[in-house]
Amino acid sequence: MVDTQDEMVGEDFSDAVLARADWRGRSLHGCDFTDADLAGMRTHNVTFTDCDFTGADLSGSRHTATAFRNCTFERTVLASAVIDGCTLIGSRFRQARLRPSTIRETDLTLVALPAADLRGLDLSGLRMREVDLFEADLRRADLREADLTGARLTEANLEEADLRGARIDAKSFRQVKLWGARADLALAMAFSAAHGLVIDD
Repeated sequence: MVDTQDEMVGEDFSDAVLARADWRGRSLHGCDFTDADLAGMRTHNVTFTDCDFTGADLSGSRHTATAFRNCTFERTVLASAVIDGCTLIGSRFRQARLRPSTIRETDLTLVALPAADLRGLDLSGLRMREVDLFEADLRRADLREADLTGARLTEANLEEADLRGARIDAKSFRQVKLWGARADLALAMAFSAAHGLVIDD
């Protein structure tokens, strides 16, 4: 059933069963979805602001042109979710299950993903400015053409990741694991500079 109710503020959806709900064109502010069953949910052109999805099940859900602004995803299950053309600016993920999932043409600016398990995910072309990836596991992730300007990558594992064309500040390469990662010449030079290597042509 398609639900198009316009605006909701401070609603309590904790423990609610909204599996396979179809929400379109609505705005939700400060709503609580703690431990809610949202499996298979579909959203289009929906705005969630300051909403709490702690412990919620969003597995198999699909979100298009939807905004999650400053939302909390702690222990949230997003396995097999599709996030397409969305905005997650300022949202916080902690111990969330993000694999496997599909994320396309989405803005992850200022998103907190500390210690996140992002192994093998296709994050190519995403806007990830100032994202917090402290201790994140990005092994074999596809980060081609991603914009990671100002990102925090301290202790992140980027082994065997594809970084070709990615925009990453040279200082971000300190204390990063990069064994086997693929990079273009510009990125390789930035990495070398971060480690004090002088390159003569």
